[in-house]
Amino acid sequence: MSIPLLDLNRQYDTIKEEIRVAIDEVLESQYFIMGDKVKQFEEEVGKYCETDHTYGCASGSDALLLALMAIDVNPGDYVITTPFTFFATAGAISRLNAIPVFLDIEKDSYNLDPKQVELFLKKEHPVYKKLNPDPEKIKAVIPVHLYGQMADMDPITEIANEHGLKVIEDAAQAIGATYKGQKAGSMGDFGCFSFFPSKNLGAYGDAGLITVKDPALAEKTDILRLHGAKPKYHHSLVGINSRLDAIQAAVLSVKLKYLDEWSEKRKEIAHTYNELFNDAGIIGDLSQCPGVCSDDCGLDPNVIIPPTETTGASNRNGRHIYHQYTIRTKKRDEVAKVLSDENIGHSVYYPIPLHQQECFSYLGYKASDCPNAHCASRQVISLPIYPELKEEEIQKVVDTVISVHTS
Repeated sequence: MSIPLLDLNRQYDTIKEEIRVAIDEVLESQYFIMGDKVKQFEEEVGKYCETDHTYGCASGSDALLLALMAIDVNPGDYVITTPFTFFATAGAISRLNAIPVFLDIEKDSYNLDPKQVELFLKKEHPVYKKLNPDPEKIKAVIPVHLYGQMADMDPITEIANEHGLKVIEDAAQAIGATYKGQKAGSMGDFGCFSFFPSKNLGAYGDAGLITVKDPALAEKTDILRLHGAKPKYHHSLVGINSRLDAIQAAVLSVKLKYLDEWSEKRKEIAHTYNELFNDAGIIGDLSQCPGVCSDDCGLDPNVIIPPTETTGASNRNGRHIYHQYTIRTKKRDEVAKVLSDENIGHSVYYPIPLHQQECFSYLGYKASDCPNAHCASRQVISLPIYPELKEEEIQKVVDTVISVHTS
């Protein structure tokens, strides 16, 4: 039995006819860039995300770049974010010759720790002393809603507002996730989404979306994605070419109708994983992990730590959409090898935190500057999770992971 990490063919089989009709409508119209299909999707997804200003763009990476451009992030400015995320988060900052400030994550959620942000902005964090930034040049905070669960937004937003910073939600992995009843992308000044094919709501190519709270910034963002032109050929700003293709918008409109159903199925599968691991007696206590990964790490090598629902817990009026089902284990590399031997898909998101990447070595970070991120990078592994995953496949994945921890 071969079990892929993600099987988009199974999803396509369930919506094939609707997708073909939607694409044919675009082909018949011969209107491929922007247009009615894009506007329709923007309205639908804006309603879904409970946002007033919503714009399709070419990718999630561009959405982040557009947000930073809209608030006039300049060379030498600083933007706070997490080191435990896909490269695009920090890449957008660096493309504007600004400086990413990497602060550590919460051990349980893997999301940016608000306490770290507070310490930094109060000039009490070791990283502040390392970077010694001009406070006037600190422009924004980018919390990333990792693996499908939102960061702790209330304290992050409160701290940012206190210091006059904009909040840009990197919601690339979290469309449909909620925090205290509020949707991802609706709480910050901006929300940035990716519709990369592997996302819960995936296009058939690159595609993205940006939501904007302030009407003036919304208009500016709209202009920036169209080369900075309004009206056509009249450029008040230097923008970029970041438009959502009509075919992608048509595909996404079809898929959006099923998104909540798919997300609920993912959550059901995640809870099934949890129950099976619990029944096997191999779930450990996260408090055993000291936060600084080393050969003598206190985590029991014969246990795993399943995902922890923090802001995404239903009793906190939250929702975890399980873009990934990520466990942590001291035997991560051994688990990966055995999964490969059994033809079971898996991936490590992310093996090298951004503060340890070669391209950011000029900032002078050490691994110990973000110990939770460093520790997680050596212990996390993501297992197959998608709505069409079968019970016998889930059981095989679990049995394989168990075999490593009970041998």
